[in-house]
Amino acid sequence: MSQTPAPRIGVIGTGAIGGFYGLLLAKAGHDVHFLLRSEYTAVAEQGLRLNSSVHGALTLAPAQAYRRIEDMPPCDWLLVGAKTTANAELAPLIARAAAPGARVVLLQNGLAVEDELRPLLPDGLHLLGGLCYICVHRSAPGVIEHQALGAINLAYHSGPAGDEASRLELVEEGANLLRSAGLDSTPMRDLTQTRWQKLVWNVPYNGLSVLLDADTRRLMGNPDSRALIGDIMQEVVQAAQALGHGMPEQYASKLLAATERMPDYLPSMYHDFAQGRPAELHAIYAAPLAAADAAGFDMPKVRALYQALRFIQARGEA
Repeated sequence: MSQTPAPRIGVIGTGAIGGFYGLLLAKAGHDVHFLLRSEYTAVAEQGLRLNSSVHGALTLAPAQAYRRIEDMPPCDWLLVGAKTTANAELAPLIARAAAPGARVVLLQNGLAVEDELRPLLPDGLHLLGGLCYICVHRSAPGVIEHQALGAINLAYHSGPAGDEASRLELVEEGANLLRSAGLDSTPMRDLTQTRWQKLVWNVPYNGLSVLLDADTRRLMGNPDSRALIGDIMQEVVQAAQALGHGMPEQYASKLLAATERMPDYLPSMYHDFAQGRPAELHAIYAAPLAAADAAGFDMPKVRALYQALRFIQARGEA
């Protein structure tokens, strides 16, 4: 009796997120291939390195690393770890790296990122969203620092899976793949609701870390900033509910308590602003604000935060 061949996994955007999950999958025995640009030479020479408070110090050397998409073999699963700001440029790379019927997982923050990428991809590809709950960043080319967490919630967006049972089967397949590498992964039925849940944390902490030049410990340690975080969280929860998306009971309070237990952390947007990279303002702020506006719900504190971030970004570009 023939066995189903093991899936080939590709990582497009081998930064902190893509590198972390790709390295752990490779260490678990999976066939993983990494596409890199600026960090290709470092990874080709030294491999990928992970310093993790959970998994210890790990090195993947050699790593199956590529500078050109043409040299990368077709993959059955593609993990897209690049920022949403590059999605239009990534679409041709995804199409080139995907095997027929491949599953493409966007490991990205924000709202409606799959909606914007879907028209740019071949119809035969499955598109999924992956919501990463993790504290991770790069400290040097090819070097990843992992402070805490690591779970991924997966949900189906679109593609040739025509019925809910088929879609859930694919999502479960992806979750099992991640679990095989020692990662927590939960299949979710509603991608949009899942993304709103992640926004409840991302909207306040990403933006306020930039605006107040503060890490999570300082933000949580000051009563004024902590109260502001809670207010912003409630706005996001209420906007989601206005759009018909249920939220767990006392969700904002639970996230505040979970953040207090986390190690000190600077969110990804802080690093983007600090290093002069384009920030994901559209996906994390503009898209949720537009969706809330369409439902007749106003988020004044979120809008003010978004406007302040746009000012800072424009000043940096001047």
